[in-house]
Amino acid sequence: MKKPKIVVIGSSNTDMVVKSDRIPVPGETITGGSFLLAQGGKGANQAVAAARLGAEVLFVTRVGNDMFGREAVEQYQREGIDTSFIEVDATAATGVALILVDAKGENLISVASGANHALYPEQIDRASEAIGQADLVILQLEIPLATVEYAVALCNKLGVPVILDPAPAPRVPLPDSVLKGIATIKPNETEASALTGMPVTDSESAEKSAQFLLDKGAKSVIITLGTQGVFAISACGERAFVPSFSVSAVDSTAAGDCFSAAYAVATVQGHSLSDAIRFAAAAAAISVTRIGAQGSLPTLAEVNEFLTQHSAF
Repeated sequence: MKKPKIVVIGSSNTDMVVKSDRIPVPGETITGGSFLLAQGGKGANQAVAAARLGAEVLFVTRVGNDMFGREAVEQYQREGIDTSFIEVDATAATGVALILVDAKGENLISVASGANHALYPEQIDRASEAIGQADLVILQLEIPLATVEYAVALCNKLGVPVILDPAPAPRVPLPDSVLKGIATIKPNETEASALTGMPVTDSESAEKSAQFLLDKGAKSVIITLGTQGVFAISACGERAFVPSFSVSAVDSTAAGDCFSAAYAVATVQGHSLSDAIRFAAAAAAISVTRIGAQGSLPTLAEVNEFLTQHSAF
C-alpha cells in the first residue's frame, strides 16, 4: 500500500495537563488531581499521528530557543518525522498549553502561542520545494491566519491538496480564498457553528452547515459530532454518515487532531470517503481512551486491530 507523503504546517506546544474529577469554575481551587507534562500543539499532534499511522511526514513549525523547544524537536525525530524545516525563534518562547481534564474526559484548554505566532510566510517559502513533493498538506489555525492563507495559495500553485482543521474555532470568518483553495475542511460542531453562524447540534444541522461551506467553495466538508458520529459531504455529490465508536473516554485532548491525520493518511491511500472517515473515527476513538495529547495517539497496528474488533476496515 502507498506510503503517504504528508506535510503538516502548524503549531508545536508543550502541554501541561491536570486531570481532576471536574473542571473548576472561575475562582475555585480543586485539589487532588494528577499532572502530566507532554508534547502537544495541533500541528505537532497531527504530524505524530500521521507518522504513527505509516505516513512519511515533514513538519513545518516554529519553537523557542528553550528546553521545551529542544525536547519537542528531539521527540519528533524519535517519531521519524522530518524536522528539516522546524525553525528556532530567537526571542519567542515555545508555545505552552494549560489543559484541565475532568473525569468524563472533557477538557478546557488555554494556550500561550509563543513562537507559533511567528511562523510567517517566509518560513513556508523556505519549505516550498518539499511541500511541492507532498501528496497532501494539513493545516490548522494555531498559526497566523495570514500564514494559513499563504500556505493554501502556495499549495494551489504547486497542485498539492490541502486539509484544513479549523481549530481552534476561528474568531473571524475564514476568507473565501481559503475555503475555495482547500480539498477538505474538517470542523467539529463548535467550529462549524463559528464558521457558519449556524448552531450545529446534530446530523441535520451539520448538513446545513456543511452545505454552507460547500457553497463558499470548499470541495468537501467533514463535521465531527462527538458521540453522535461524523457527517460528510462533497461538491461532487458524495455523502456519508459514520456512527461513532462506543468507548470509555478519559481525555478528548488531540482526538480531533488524530482524526484529521488519520483521514489524511486514508484518503491519500485512495480509500472512499466513508471508509477514510471510519478509519479516522477508529483512530480518534482509541485516542480518547488515553490521557494526554501525543501519548494518546495510536499506531497503525492498533487502529487495524480496533477495526477488526469492530468489523474490518
